[in-house]
Amino acid sequence: MSLILDLYPVRWALVLLLLAAATAFGLLIDSYVSLTSQAMLYVLVVEIVSYRLGRLEAAVCAVGAVAALNFFFVPPRWTFAVDQREHLIALVVMLFVAFMTSRLAAGLQREARAARLSEGRARQLQELAMRLSAAAAMHEVRTIGQAALQAAFGTGAILTFADEGNSVPEAAQGICLPLGEQGRVFGMAVIPAAAAQEQEGLEHGRTLAALLAQALWRLELDEAVLAARSEAQRHELLNTFLASISHDLRTPLATILGASSSLQTQRDRLSPELQSRMLGSIATEARYLTVLTENTLQLARLSDPVVELHRDWESVEEIVGAVLARVRPQDSGRRIRSVIPAGLPLLRVDPVLLGQLLINLLDNALKYAEGSIEIQALYGPGRIDLCVSDCGPGIPVALRESVFRPYSRSDRSGQRGAGLGLAVCRAIAMAHGGILVVEGREGGGCRFRLSLPVELQQPLEESS
Repeated sequence: MSLILDLYPVRWALVLLLLAAATAFGLLIDSYVSLTSQAMLYVLVVEIVSYRLGRLEAAVCAVGAVAALNFFFVPPRWTFAVDQREHLIALVVMLFVAFMTSRLAAGLQREARAARLSEGRARQLQELAMRLSAAAAMHEVRTIGQAALQAAFGTGAILTFADEGNSVPEAAQGICLPLGEQGRVFGMAVIPAAAAQEQEGLEHGRTLAALLAQALWRLELDEAVLAARSEAQRHELLNTFLASISHDLRTPLATILGASSSLQTQRDRLSPELQSRMLGSIATEARYLTVLTENTLQLARLSDPVVELHRDWESVEEIVGAVLARVRPQDSGRRIRSVIPAGLPLLRVDPVLLGQLLINLLDNALKYAEGSIEIQALYGPGRIDLCVSDCGPGIPVALRESVFRPYSRSDRSGQRGAGLGLAVCRAIAMAHGGILVVEGREGGGCRFRLSLPVELQQPLEESS
């Protein structure tokens, strides 16, 4: 309805229609009412036009109403002459009342329009603040901000960011509002000059620009916090590595150097048995250094927040089989038993990393526990759990979380280790979107449970 009333010819046609309707109704009830009641009909028409249309239409309607009343109803009828002073005064008073009514109604309409506009702007600012609080990237802020500016000021509003190399088009005419302060300006918002002529509109544009600047500042601070946290983690890892290198690397290197030097300089004086033990020590310490180096490099790689995995569709049976084949030389007593049900869905994982995780868990079980060791696969809704269980002394509840921290290990076992294996295992699990926890086991011992997500969209089997 408001769109139709915005058309210029329609507005004047409505004025004429209302005056004609009042005149027709007045003629219809002429014999039943007085001149004063007929004048009230025209006053009602003037009020309607004043509230629904503009001030110009209301003024013209007031003059037309007085003229129609004089022509059709004031004696002598069908002329614009007035034969009595009372009637002339009534017409003048009616014209004055009509003008005052139209002015008051126009003011009321203007205030109502301003109130609706203020309410709409307040609602827009509230919705914009809520949407910007959930934005996680600059392009999201740009999309939200551009839509808000165009909703408030029309399609002529433009949002540009300095960091994206954008510039304001030469054809853009309007008022430029900076996004930020002098110390840090992220860009600018350009709103049409016509839309910002009123003070309230300009203030609304400045508030929109301030909200956008706050959202961009928040994103920049979040990135800085993440970068600082990542850098702090790298420094912490480096410091702990340097702190442990004095023992975890010096001892095996000293053993290798001493044994190799003895074999090189005094080989003729050493018995075959002693030479064999020295060569075994060299091989053992070299294997220990290899595992320590691989775990250290893998932990440093997985500490990178943007690490890329070489994922592929793999079956649990094949991964566990490859892991058991590599661990068998250390399992001379055949303590490891696998329970892998058939028909498990495929996992989209990095097979090398997942294999290293299981090998670390089985090595720990062989080193710290006695008795049988079981590796088991359990299929649940949306996940597969790989569990490595042993019958060892177990891990106290208070220490179950600390064992996953780098270079953190218990001294109760007397076994040598740098405390990197379980930290690497958890990092691998997190990189795959899974979790790794340690639990108590009935009858003693502990169970390391790795939960990996299963993708619903499984690959199609190749036809033979």
